[in-house]
Amino acid sequence: MTDALDHGLRTAAAQDQVALICARYDNDPQRMLDILRDVQDQFRCISRAAMQTVASKTGLTQVAVEGVASFYAFLSLAPKGRVTIRLCDDIIDRFAGLDAVTSAFETAFGITVGQTTPDGAVSLEYTPCIGMCDQAPAAMINDVVVTALTPDKARAIATALLNGQRPEDVIADQFDGLKPHAQATHMVRNNIKHAGAVLLGPVPDDAGLRKALDQTPAQVIDQITASGLRGCGGAGFTTGQKWRFAAQTDDDRRFIICNADEGEPGTFKDRVLLTERPDLLIEGMTIAARAVGAREGILYLRGEYVYLRPLIQEVLETRRTKGLLGQNILGVDGFDFDIRLQMGAGAYICGEEGALISSCEGLPGEPKTRPPYPVTCGYLGHPTVVNNVETFCHAARIMDRGAQWFFDMGTAGSHGTKLFSVSGDCINPGIYELPYGFSVRELLEMAGGEDAAAVLVGGPSGTMIARDTFDRKLTFDDLATGGAVVVFSPDRNILEIVEYYMSFFVHESCGYCTPCRVGNVFLQKAVAKFRKGLANPADIAYLRDLSATIIETSRCGLGMTSPNPILSTLDNFPLVYSAMVKPPKDRFRATFDIQSAISDARVLAKRRSSIYDKDFSK
Repeated sequence: MTDALDHGLRTAAAQDQVALICARYDNDPQRMLDILRDVQDQFRCISRAAMQTVASKTGLTQVAVEGVASFYAFLSLAPKGRVTIRLCDDIIDRFAGLDAVTSAFETAFGITVGQTTPDGAVSLEYTPCIGMCDQAPAAMINDVVVTALTPDKARAIATALLNGQRPEDVIADQFDGLKPHAQATHMVRNNIKHAGAVLLGPVPDDAGLRKALDQTPAQVIDQITASGLRGCGGAGFTTGQKWRFAAQTDDDRRFIICNADEGEPGTFKDRVLLTERPDLLIEGMTIAARAVGAREGILYLRGEYVYLRPLIQEVLETRRTKGLLGQNILGVDGFDFDIRLQMGAGAYICGEEGALISSCEGLPGEPKTRPPYPVTCGYLGHPTVVNNVETFCHAARIMDRGAQWFFDMGTAGSHGTKLFSVSGDCINPGIYELPYGFSVRELLEMAGGEDAAAVLVGGPSGTMIARDTFDRKLTFDDLATGGAVVVFSPDRNILEIVEYYMSFFVHESCGYCTPCRVGNVFLQKAVAKFRKGLANPADIAYLRDLSATIIETSRCGLGMTSPNPILSTLDNFPLVYSAMVKPPKDRFRATFDIQSAISDARVLAKRRSSIYDKDFSK
């Protein structure tokens, strides 16, 4: 099958189709990710012949094209099945029954994870968190999302696919007849558990934009600054200050980019806003464009949210028709602004703003060296404002209701409301919009997670706290978070959780700098030693020392925060580690695991060891 498909990809007709895809994007190398995604969708892989054609049409080398194609997880140099099932293997999905669901799919298709059926019909693989933590286990089937999977549901889906049904047919009988919003909500429940006063309550259409047009750009920035709005992705940089820096640059070309690539495991708030408040998001981006003098915008949508693409495209086109995007917006001469939708392709690192900008430029999603910062030198070297979905939505509401209204909510250093994505071992997972200042304990009571033994605040790059600190406040001054709150019950193994998150960081490292690329592998192996009971007392100091080195020397935020699962659990759950360190009576302790040491050799040699494998003769 593979050889026949590869031959088909080399035909003149196939290359003509690749050329047409390139022409669709004006042979623009900066649209490389769009081009390659379309090639992948049409041919199920990025063949060498396709890369040659793309290179010739865009004026790049084949090496440069392959660099992009090989970087993103959703692009493949080897053929995939006509249907690709990506099972989310986040720790929450594992605890929710992923193994049984996987087994059901494997049995139904006669393959294991990582394989494709002999007829090329179905590929089965794992993928990191897809933003469905509140309804795990979940999976992507091509561009379709399925949630709350059970073995029975998996078998039913497999039967439908084997009978020739499309993934869309699994969702609804008349799927194509549904409007984009209905298509999205048929796949994924929003799970809004508490609607607050800012984002999830009643929102008038474009009231903020209309009021912004009655003010000067400087006055708009003053309003955003006075509101106390800070970036909602976790870092908390003052939004008004970021906009002001961009507006003050000496450049006649500026950009607004929305970071809708929320890839932090446990986070799904932007997913809900993109579904229920897409107009509010675009309104906020348009207000930002008015404030800084930008004419061009990019909405970078994570690849896992491809099911929302039709909805976003519909909203953009409708707003153009209504005069809310394009030239002379709402009749204001010279106020021109439009947005293009940029799809990601499965790279966690692109949540970092420098890597995201690189991806928008058609490059591998590698972070950029700072300084200079994007507000002065960003997309294509021009001043660029990058904010996430929640921040732009807040900005639109502030312009409608006023800075003081927003400022008066929350706490002295954390104003307004925050969307919290709550998942894990709780009765009511979902989205909670609350003013800053609520304690973790209060949120757990609302979510039905009072029995929790541990709570991860801010995802794996955040902080794992224990029961005796649940009174800490969800604010920038105490527990800063982009929104992820993952609840773990007393029967969960903390070290298992930590080891999983370290494996996640190993997998998602862009590989650019050694501390992150190599250091996280060493950290993961060290945690594995603790789980196996092979650690010695010096290994605790080793974890701290290596973590400090990685934080100090890594190039971007991924490496700077990747040791956090280890450091926060060492601080807050010290007994978990010390219990696995038992000094031997004879002052010697075996810490070397021969089985782990030769595991890679087994794979490479494709055989077992006659010395160390008891079942060698089988």
